[in-house]
Amino acid sequence: MGQPPVGQPPAGSTAAEPDDATQILNVDGTVLAFSHGAGSRPEISVQQIATARTAPVFVTKYLAGERRRLLAAPARSAGTTVVCVVSVRTDITDNAEDHARDVIVVGGPPAVGLAGLGAWLLAGAALRPVERMRRQVADITAHDPAMVLEVPATRDEIAALAKTMNGLLTRLRHAVARERGFVADAGHELRTPLTILKAELELAGRPGRSREELAAAVASAATETDRLVRLTEDLLLLARADEGAAILRMSVFSLGEVLAATAYGAALRHGAGPASVTLDVPEALVVIADSDRIRQVMGNLLDNALHHAPTGTAVEVAAWRSRDVAVRQPAVVIEVRDHGPGFPPGFLPHAFERFRRADVARDRDAGGAGLGLAIVRTLVTAHGGTVTATNRPDGGAVVRVLLPSASSAT
Repeated sequence: MGQPPVGQPPAGSTAAEPDDATQILNVDGTVLAFSHGAGSRPEISVQQIATARTAPVFVTKYLAGERRRLLAAPARSAGTTVVCVVSVRTDITDNAEDHARDVIVVGGPPAVGLAGLGAWLLAGAALRPVERMRRQVADITAHDPAMVLEVPATRDEIAALAKTMNGLLTRLRHAVARERGFVADAGHELRTPLTILKAELELAGRPGRSREELAAAVASAATETDRLVRLTEDLLLLARADEGAAILRMSVFSLGEVLAATAYGAALRHGAGPASVTLDVPEALVVIADSDRIRQVMGNLLDNALHHAPTGTAVEVAAWRSRDVAVRQPAVVIEVRDHGPGFPPGFLPHAFERFRRADVARDRDAGGAGLGLAIVRTLVTAHGGTVTATNRPDGGAVVRVLLPSASSAT
């Protein structure tokens, strides 16, 4: 390929537009050819030519009073390296930039303001349900526990939050109701022995009382004091269990020995009562539990059974190894059976509730507070077990305790 004549476009090229200009330079800076609009002098410097021999070079400069953008790139001509320089006016792009800048300067602030206003309105609309829920929660008081939050129909995270809050309010409402009922029942139970104790002390303080009358008053006051102590201990135990406090001290012990000692203590408390206690417990039955709490459980069950057992009958206590099907691990079953009238059918679903009595008048006269079976369930549940109460077809009540956390050893 021969060199084009100086001052003429390269062979085979077409005339460029007046806005464009092309030069072909030798590596020493000599102009080999140029198009219309390009001069005979190199449009780039020697250093830029040296750089353009190996890589493209972009330059912006003023030529003949016009701002132009130049591209210098290496090329091959007749086996030699030349530099091709193409330039174009920048007035079109400069005008576009100026126009864009004017648009941004003039229209930018209003657009930003409108965008901010839209974002504020949108955020306000999105957070309006949250503000409504905040006001509703602020209006909830202890005297209006039935109030619930309005759930938006949006089916989004805010609606899920409202449902979660309603669930929390429901649980709190139940807890408050349970606490109020517990306090009311406890106050009702404490009022009776306190009233009796006050009356006995007032009678004992009257002048002219004989020694025997004073002794009887003191004995009655001591009985009511014992009743108050037992009731207070029961209430403290239930309160600690409700708070999730640790009420168990686990150890390994022989269940037969604990049941025998509990039966002996129950017999002493009831004296020469109408019924006796029989045990059917394997000697090798060893369990892991809180021996004191198991003794308390069995003491409450035996007291209840002996209290209702007819004359000449026996309260039967049996225990054996089993397997808890629900949790698939070794378990121990303890049953207490009597031959009394059994539980009233309507009482069975509520037998283990607090301050529940099958015979309110008789149990209150006997000093019961309706907490014995409730404590049984609390302690058995703390061991991870269950307790159920049923009536025998031939008469009598059966209370079964299942301790799935217990293990047997030989």
